[in-house]
Amino acid sequence: MALRSSRTVTGTGIRLTFNLFVSFLTVAVFLLLALSSLYTSSADPSDLGVGISHDFRRVGSLRRSVLALKSDPLKPRLDQIKKQADDHRSLVLAYASYARKLKLENSKLVRVFAELSRNFSDLTSKPLYRTLFDSDGNSMNESVLRQFEKEVKERIKATRQVVAEAKESFDNQLKIQKLKDTIFAVNEQLMKAKKQGAFSSLIAAKSIPKSVHCLAMRLMDERITHPDKYTDDGKLTPPEFEDPSLYHYAIFSDNVLAASVVVNSAVKNSNDPSKHVFHVVTDKMNLGAMQVMFKMKEYNGAFIEVKAVEDYKFLNSSYVPVLKQLESAKLQQFYFENKLENATKDTTNMKFRNPKYLSILNHIRFYLPELYPKLHRILFLDDDIVVQKDLTGLWKIDMDGKVNGAVETCFGSFHRYAQYMNFSHPLIKSKFNPKACAWAYGMNFFDLDAWRREKLTEEYHYWQTLNENRTLWKLGTLPPGLITFYSTTKPLDKSWHVLGLGYNPSISMEEINNAAVVHFNGNMKPWLDIAMAQYRPLWTKYVDYENEYVQGCNFGF
Repeated sequence: MALRSSRTVTGTGIRLTFNLFVSFLTVAVFLLLALSSLYTSSADPSDLGVGISHDFRRVGSLRRSVLALKSDPLKPRLDQIKKQADDHRSLVLAYASYARKLKLENSKLVRVFAELSRNFSDLTSKPLYRTLFDSDGNSMNESVLRQFEKEVKERIKATRQVVAEAKESFDNQLKIQKLKDTIFAVNEQLMKAKKQGAFSSLIAAKSIPKSVHCLAMRLMDERITHPDKYTDDGKLTPPEFEDPSLYHYAIFSDNVLAASVVVNSAVKNSNDPSKHVFHVVTDKMNLGAMQVMFKMKEYNGAFIEVKAVEDYKFLNSSYVPVLKQLESAKLQQFYFENKLENATKDTTNMKFRNPKYLSILNHIRFYLPELYPKLHRILFLDDDIVVQKDLTGLWKIDMDGKVNGAVETCFGSFHRYAQYMNFSHPLIKSKFNPKACAWAYGMNFFDLDAWRREKLTEEYHYWQTLNENRTLWKLGTLPPGLITFYSTTKPLDKSWHVLGLGYNPSISMEEINNAAVVHFNGNMKPWLDIAMAQYRPLWTKYVDYENEYVQGCNFGF
């Protein structure tokens, strides 16, 4: 009994002890949790986890994240505000740059955008706000940050207002700029089309139509078939060719049909054809065709001399500057370059790239006193003219000691010497008046005695040699003619010579009908398909349609 009682007491004590231990442990845990909660609410977050288990450190870290969200972290806010400020600063800089592009340099708008950009820069560079960027999130002053945010927002608001107000102005300027760009692009296309058109027109003007080529070939065939019938070899030169008392004409051409029209029109409108002598000079290739054309028909007693330029032996490269210049490699490259972009570089003077402008057949007009040494006066006619009246009145004009009788072409500021020569060259500037009136080649009455006295062929040689590099003028025969006959040209009445039928559609028919000579100068020659229809009959009525070779070549005039 005593033993059982003793065991009972002992068991009871153990249970009591265990219960007390459990109760103590529960209280301890509760107290520990209470103390932990109190400690974490009052202590610095960085001290969490010191002296406690891993679980408590995880609970403290979770609590720290929640508090961080509730406390609105300052560093991210600062970065966001600064980014907004930088974005709007970049925006106003872009608008200012675009305003300058739209030619608004002097406008108030550009200055406003520039000022806004400086305001953003000045704001972020203030010493008070620089502390925000230099500090970390823990030591950042929230009141300073809020002040910074307030000022940034004020500037952003002002920026957006300026952009909104400027939008209409920018839209209008943008439309204007787009319109300008469109006009510029269209103008570029127009200039390109003009160059292409001018080049095509030049090719059309300088090419030989099939019918004209056919005529030359058939006449040449006749010359080869019957050589004795058309040759002048062994025959005495008619004295009329050198008779200074007769009316002499000089015609230099490689176009058989055109030359025949000049002679036909002059003969038909002369009062006494038997007193007129026509000196036709061509190249050796067309000599036979010219001989046949002018020997197949009687010209009412008029005298016609046909010669090749090669027959004049003194016209060689040792004497004639243009022949010597044609031997230059640079000049050959300039003339015979076959690239379109090179041929159309200079549309104003594109026609002068044609090699004919250095052809001796084009320049022998400067050697008239030597070609016809026994003559006193001679009338030079281009092959694209039509004579409409008797021209003997020219021989009655008092030349006042001048060499060249020509119709002046200047009116207003047009066709002055400045248009034909390079007055930036000191030699040209010192010798000539840029406002001097230009005159026309095509119908020129020359006093050969005065020419010889003034030694103008030597003058021509001097200037032509100086222009070897094309620094004085752009080539052609008119500029050296203006130079050679400067101050030695007598102006003729404009009714003697009406020009422009090869390019000007606005010449009055009254003016044309009153003219002694009409000139188809320009690209639209009357024997070409591109000729102007209203003027072509003036020329075609002098074509010899009775000629069997003309009939056989299908001229569609």
